[in-house]
Amino acid sequence: MNGLDCDPTCPFTVGRAPTLDFPVGQIHRVSMRSSSSSDEGVDETKRNLLKLLAIAGVIGAGAGGVVGGALQYVQPPTVGLGSYPKTQLLDLDGSALTVDTALREYNWKTSELHLFNYPLQNEPNFFLCLEGAPFKPLGGIGGPNQTSDPNSSQGPIVAFSAICQHLGCPAPAISYYPPGTCPKFSPSGVNGPMSFYIHCSCHGSTYDVTANAAVLTGPTLYALPQIILETDADGNIYAVNMASLNGQPVNGHLSNLTGGYGVGSSQQLTKDTPTILCP
Repeated sequence: MNGLDCDPTCPFTVGRAPTLDFPVGQIHRVSMRSSSSSDEGVDETKRNLLKLLAIAGVIGAGAGGVVGGALQYVQPPTVGLGSYPKTQLLDLDGSALTVDTALREYNWKTSELHLFNYPLQNEPNFFLCLEGAPFKPLGGIGGPNQTSDPNSSQGPIVAFSAICQHLGCPAPAISYYPPGTCPKFSPSGVNGPMSFYIHCSCHGSTYDVTANAAVLTGPTLYALPQIILETDADGNIYAVNMASLNGQPVNGHLSNLTGGYGVGSSQQLTKDTPTILCP
């Protein structure tokens, strides 16, 4: 008889579960779940959990596909052109712009701006006729020395990007300054009171319209891209290409052909008033 035993006649004796019949001092694990909630209940719970995880995985994959599909439209695809188009220039009234009309209607001594877009709709350019100026611009058309080489061709009609190569200020902040616009200012390399150039009022950069829009004064480091113009047998003027002394594209574009939509087969000149700010 051990310390846990009691006389059978003890009035407080109760029946003992078989699981408690173990020697004193022996460790014994006792399950708190009845035998009726056996392994079958545990397996069903696990099975339901696995089902839920599987369903959640399918939903997550579907949602990921939807999100992934949506994200490809957050950043639009690059737009642009594969090559430079041949774009006919139209006059302010919508008629074909010819060498004769340009020489007759456009004056190098006026600051009125004439602009057209090329080769993209968000790339404005100056159209300049410098007939009568003391220096004929390189790369121009409409003169007796016109050739297919823009570096040797000389004529009074030229076109340059109207977006400053410094920080991208567009026309009319950047404008053509005819002689006498700023009498007290003469950029290095330009002839005194007869000086004519392109000037940006944002930060003071100036460009030489007679030398492929080369830099006259900073802070810009790069020349303006020049539009290559050509004519047909009837004297109609076309924009056919773009070049730059430094090989730099229009400011704000990875290339002159990307970052916007093409202009198509024709572009009409528009007129604007320049922002004049003398240094």
